[in-house]
Amino acid sequence: MKNIFIIGSKGIPANYGGFETFVDYLTKKRVSKNIKYHVSCLADNQKEFEYNGARCFNVAVPNIGSAKAIFYDLISLKKTIDYIQMNNLTECTVYILACRIGPFIGYYKRKLKKMGVKLYVNPDGHEWKRSKWSKPIRTYWKYSEKLMVKHSDLLICDSVGIETYIKKDYHSYSPKTTFIAYGADIIDSVYEDKNELVVDWFDTNAIKESDYYLIVGRFVPENNYELMIREFMKSSSQKDLVIISNVEENEFYSDLLKVTKFTTDSRIKFVGTVYNQELLKKIREKAYGYIHGHEVGGTNPSLLEALASTKLNLLLDVVFNKEVGGSGAYYFSKEEANLADLLEQCDRMIDSEINSTEIDAKNRIKKYYSWQKIINEYEQLFLEEENTND
Repeated sequence: MKNIFIIGSKGIPANYGGFETFVDYLTKKRVSKNIKYHVSCLADNQKEFEYNGARCFNVAVPNIGSAKAIFYDLISLKKTIDYIQMNNLTECTVYILACRIGPFIGYYKRKLKKMGVKLYVNPDGHEWKRSKWSKPIRTYWKYSEKLMVKHSDLLICDSVGIETYIKKDYHSYSPKTTFIAYGADIIDSVYEDKNELVVDWFDTNAIKESDYYLIVGRFVPENNYELMIREFMKSSSQKDLVIISNVEENEFYSDLLKVTKFTTDSRIKFVGTVYNQELLKKIREKAYGYIHGHEVGGTNPSLLEALASTKLNLLLDVVFNKEVGGSGAYYFSKEEANLADLLEQCDRMIDSEINSTEIDAKNRIKKYYSWQKIINEYEQLFLEEENTND
């Protein structure tokens, strides 16, 4: 029996977040009976419970600001080591999601090695590039990433671009890597068009089916809200721009409003967050197109969901997005009027053009990103530890 300990997600059942959804699917769609998952879950108690056949153990951490995630990972790792020793488990792998605890990992790696436990790490995206962090925190992230790479037995990258970056920037460590993407499924929303929640959402926000472009993502500068809003306002599109995000009237919001004056354009509609995943899927399905401005990180879950659900997808032209979208999307640059021109081009498209692009996008999801494919690759990896790239 292979015991796989997963540390770094907020836990399951998943309410939100890419890592949480990944762990939920990994455990729910488990095929092999020779794998037992143990999942750390952020909570306010220390209880254990069973979910999706996985042993879930709660980890309580005091609310200490941005360091909370670091303490969460460290406590989870300590509890994992204690559990393995107490139960005399063999054939164990610890899989850490993200690179938060690099300065401490050397100590724990020595303990794991003595116990015969493998250490796998998912480096996630370029967390050290995110503008929400202060310069000292970004410096910590980069340093932490370096040490996680140095001490891991294997780095599982969900993007070829991230894998290339790891091999190039940390070549002195000769890191062992493998590529396994994030997943998505092409399944229509369970909600019918006339579902009360669906109708109410569209009516409340004065939005019409197939008459809007959609943006879904965290409200942070590196997702290029200024670029997308500014370019949309330049375009002559008669459609709305619907933005689903955790908008807070903070400094970023104030600066964005000052630069773009988006409140003067009735087409721009910030509609808050939508945590109901079936409703969100329906909103994606009913959109005319999706605009994706993310430029930090690897395979973005919201992009996969858009390719699986939305007919037209307009993506910022960066390596991570092109890797995922391929011929199933259109691309825009940061150059003046580039996105505005693309929006007007898309508005003029005939049905056959739109349908062709939609088919290409969905075929990419089926071929490269289906959850069944991703789960099979993970199980093969966990059961055959030799499957790594030099």
